[in-house]
Amino acid sequence: MMAQDPGPAELVEFTADERLLAEDAANLPEEVGRPETIPSSPARRRLVGAGATLTGVSLLAGIALILLGAIDGFSSGFAVLDVVSLALGIAMVGTHWGWVHVAEATADAIEARRNSEVLGRQRQWLETIKPYTRYEVRTSVEDDGSISIVRVRHRPIRTGERRFSFVREFEDREVHSGEESAAVAERAEVLRRQAALDTERERGRFELAADAYETALLGRTDEQQRLAARRAAAQALSDQINVNLREPPLVE
Repeated sequence: MMAQDPGPAELVEFTADERLLAEDAANLPEEVGRPETIPSSPARRRLVGAGATLTGVSLLAGIALILLGAIDGFSSGFAVLDVVSLALGIAMVGTHWGWVHVAEATADAIEARRNSEVLGRQRQWLETIKPYTRYEVRTSVEDDGSISIVRVRHRPIRTGERRFSFVREFEDREVHSGEESAAVAERAEVLRRQAALDTERERGRFELAADAYETALLGRTDEQQRLAARRAAAQALSDQINVNLREPPLVE
């Protein structure tokens, strides 16, 4: 049985995961924009390159020591120097990848200090992203000249303790002839308006749940109060949905 998506009341206190700055960046909705990028550092490339070089040297030197110790030991009996050569060679071969990790860790530490202000602004930007579903419509031209109109859903998911990311899902795809440019443009605009309405509906549900949560929490941070606040948020959202269901739909 598939797990249900987390609802607005479950995500009101969640903050966007830093994964959205890197591996999940492609799943970001267009409306939230893109984070400030960290400029590439020549020093990082030099450090990582030096680590890779030391890795290769360590591996080759370790293999050479192993062969030297083994050949000399088998030909004239294993002396202390042969045993030391074998042990050192095995240690160098077994740990040669460590140079790469040391170089990357050093480069990360240097960049974190150098770009601390940018990293701070990135974290502030993440805090502005709210965990509700967005809908978007995009068009693309196929190899045969036809035009595809795709409806995309950016759905928030849990990624950790009070952290969320997005997954990008393609909900619907229409293919139209490239010769019907006016009709395609009109159809795309209709779908974009619908996507905007659906996004606004999700935003309204989230804000309703968030307001109810904040009102119930009243500044308290213990887990029991958080659970009670989440339940109040869910109840407020449920009541609003039920009211909407009872109201007759608008007829143009």
